[in-house]
Amino acid sequence: MVESTDTTVEEKEEVSSEAVAVDTDGFGTSAVSEEVVLEVKNLQTHFTTRWGTVKAVDGVSYHVKRGETLGIVGESGSGKSVTALSLMRLVPSPPGKIVDGEVILGGRNLLELSENDMTEVRGGEISMILQDPMQALNPVFSIENQVGEAIKIHQKLKGQALWDKVVDSLRKVRIPAPETRAKDYPHQLSGGMRQRVVGAIGISSSPVVIIADEPTTSLDVTIQAAYLRLLRQIQQEEGVGIIFITHDFGIVAKMCDRVAVMYAGRIVEVADVRTIFDSPLHEYTKALISSVPKLEEKTGRLPQIEGQPPLLYNLPPGDAFAPRSTLTFTPADALRRPPLVEVEPEHWVQLSKSSVADYDKYAHLMPDADAE
Repeated sequence: MVESTDTTVEEKEEVSSEAVAVDTDGFGTSAVSEEVVLEVKNLQTHFTTRWGTVKAVDGVSYHVKRGETLGIVGESGSGKSVTALSLMRLVPSPPGKIVDGEVILGGRNLLELSENDMTEVRGGEISMILQDPMQALNPVFSIENQVGEAIKIHQKLKGQALWDKVVDSLRKVRIPAPETRAKDYPHQLSGGMRQRVVGAIGISSSPVVIIADEPTTSLDVTIQAAYLRLLRQIQQEEGVGIIFITHDFGIVAKMCDRVAVMYAGRIVEVADVRTIFDSPLHEYTKALISSVPKLEEKTGRLPQIEGQPPLLYNLPPGDAFAPRSTLTFTPADALRRPPLVEVEPEHWVQLSKSSVADYDKYAHLMPDADAE
């Protein structure tokens, strides 16, 4: 049978009906609360290769609140997806290894749990929506089997109760005729429908945190918008925290409450979404935002960041962004590894003369060991 990837008529109709119920500024109102549900501290994940040790995640720290969407942005190879896999303890070993850090969920450090305990957590308390649904879904199993697997493991349901829960999960992600679709196989669904099935698997056991790793990459613009509204609606209903990994700043502006910018395995800036767009401090953040064309302006050649990202097995000492920076600084400035400093309430940046033009304004906030 020929695989269907085009937007279906029923999906188009559903998009139109959903558009009435959301605000005009984004994909639904924010549901964020003050309760921190996930905290990551100094996470480090390395890969051993014949060229050397690749520091894919090099001291990452952040937190996610209940009902909050935290966007993770950065160039390909900056460590976004490896960080997500590390939270789930799905890093392939060998060659990968989580060498340090803490991942606190529900008062427990996930990195200290046994594999059996982690199996209960993975998919139950924290789940992941992968980028490509055709890679995530098994072509030889029906949708019922694949959505039901997580429910069977985490909720111990079977028989009619399991079937009812599968259908309910598909209905929650707005799949039409869920009783019929549950009997289908992945190749019988369109790209948008497959992505919704992956979402149904992710929410089936009511997780506290969902990691969405570029979940809209393979979708056309219309279905992408509907899917993002859907995630926001589920978040409002369930109070789930979402870690949203993406390259698309348009999605970040509409979907996210806060943004963490990653470069060379490190977080270089974290702030609420409005601050990141209106008052970015790190030169890398500024460069990413300036590379997005603006509809209200006539655009010629888009700005670009000179140079290439550093090789993660041969990182420059100190500030990894220094070789690409256009600021004026001394070699000694670049050799200092910049700490992540809170320069304004809830606005953190890797503070260095080689990456922050307003360094002198915030120099007094530097830890004593790094202060001049």
